[in-house]
Amino acid sequence: MKNDLVWTCKAFNDLTGLEVYQILAARAAVFVVEQNCVYNDADFSDAHCDHLMAWRKDTDASKQLAAYVRLVPPGLKYAEAAIGRVITTAVARRQKLGTELMQRAIAACDERFDRGPIRIGAQVYLLNFYRALGFCDDSEIYDE
Repeated sequence: MKNDLVWTCKAFNDLTGLEVYQILAARAAVFVVEQNCVYNDADFSDAHCDHLMAWRKDTDASKQLAAYVRLVPPGLKYAEAAIGRVITTAVARRQKLGTELMQRAIAACDERFDRGPIRIGAQVYLLNFYRALGFCDDSEIYDE
């Protein structure tokens, strides 16, 4: 599956309506439904961010979102750049896609926002995953 993916990174204004719909649907499926984390995902920051996506081509020439992250420019949420809304959709799980997604997200942040610190918010069960990518803890554990 990993070889069948098409990676794209776009500013919000370059996304099609269908791409925005698929992104929001995937984020709701993962964060709200699967993880039971009820919060307002539509935080009006998307329009100021870049969006890194991995698409799987279906046989009928449509595409299905496999993985996604939001690249947040410095000064929007934090002083530094941030990576957020990290998801691998159900159709693409167990493929070790998360590591490639984050490596690409880090490279995209370095390219778009100049090399510098990158902030993330991680769930406790993913701490070792993010530590292996070079991130370190800088706050106490908290509920969101």
